[in-house]
Amino acid sequence: MDAVSIIRAKRDGHRLSDEQIRWFLNSYTKGDVADEQASALLMAVFFRGLDTDELATWTAAMIASGERLDLGLDRPTVDKHSTGGVGDKVSLVLCPLVAACGAAVPQLSGRGLGHTGGTLDKMESIRGWRAALTNEEVRAQLRTVGAVICAAGSGLAPADRKLYALRDVTGTVESIPLIASSIMSKKIAEGTESLVLDVKVGSGAFMKEEGDARRLAETMVSLGTVHGVRTTAVLSDMSTPLGRACGNALEVSEAVATLGGGGPRDLVEVTLVLAREMLALAQPADAGDPAAALADGRAHSAWDAMVSAQGGDVTAAVPEAHRRHVLTADHGGYVTALDAYAVGVAAWRLGAGRSRKEDPVSATAGVVCLSPVGEAVTEGEPVLELHVDDPSRLTAALGALNGAITIGPEPPPPRRLILDVIRA
Repeated sequence: MDAVSIIRAKRDGHRLSDEQIRWFLNSYTKGDVADEQASALLMAVFFRGLDTDELATWTAAMIASGERLDLGLDRPTVDKHSTGGVGDKVSLVLCPLVAACGAAVPQLSGRGLGHTGGTLDKMESIRGWRAALTNEEVRAQLRTVGAVICAAGSGLAPADRKLYALRDVTGTVESIPLIASSIMSKKIAEGTESLVLDVKVGSGAFMKEEGDARRLAETMVSLGTVHGVRTTAVLSDMSTPLGRACGNALEVSEAVATLGGGGPRDLVEVTLVLAREMLALAQPADAGDPAAALADGRAHSAWDAMVSAQGGDVTAAVPEAHRRHVLTADHGGYVTALDAYAVGVAAWRLGAGRSRKEDPVSATAGVVCLSPVGEAVTEGEPVLELHVDDPSRLTAALGALNGAITIGPEPPPPRRLILDVIRA
């Protein structure tokens, strides 16, 4: 086989054979196929797509490019993946919550890029906490604590790591087959038995339209099923930030408050929906209602144990920014819209996010929504609070927020957080 004939076949709309897909991805991972050729195939896939069988084989080849973990646990395993949003600290609450209900949660997470935050960046605002664990450390922590949030090892789906870097610079990120295979290859390789996908929809999400999000969700549920992982997808709204805090340490504080039985209603609602779906798939003995585990302190205890096991100091306060800047309502009424994308970009420009994967991030920067959607405000009342250490970043952040807040004379209709649940 040769790379050029495979590129031509897909360019011309032909179905690739299993052997062609396996050969190309294996050869690219080993370095025998050049980046330019892989880029050409990605662009061909972007325009021509992959059918169901091609995508299943493509994903399997990405999994086979590295190791597939055998967690070897006595309790059932279930993970969750979010397609990314603004203020989305659900994993920080969900992982210990589901562990407190009897399942083991191997949460292999990533870092933020652009306007969406990364779970590892948030957790690293906790003093002493470490993201890098060996496979044996992951297994040991799952046995003793039942929950782990950590970075994926280099041995998991290395083909995806190489392809993802190419997609980012070749304009092929928005392909549903490529997105689905990227997410699912890593999740399947991590060894979980069950998986719940939180597919975000709206201005602050990767998928802006519900139809596109639904197609992605259905594709990933199908891939999980084909590869022996029980999979469910939840479509959730990301038109406005989730919760009130957007920024690394700010979100940790809000997550801890939620684990303590408080927290914003929307964050609690989404978390409990996902927790119930995860427990329905995993079916641990005597799971009970996760709402009770939030209320009675079991979830908070699981959080303390999880963070401490990875070196984090649960008694230390998270860092705070040196400076705050408040945006106020220019007239009275009700907050009818707060654009999630604009808030995410503002937090990014304040230092909470990164433009390139190698950029550092600020633990303290971010935006707090003081008056969320639906709340009544008076003229001059604070709506957003910007947290920043470097004042030179304020101007760009404020620019991102032009037009982000809409105040009307009547309250908006109730926000529909959960749009649909897609099961195999």
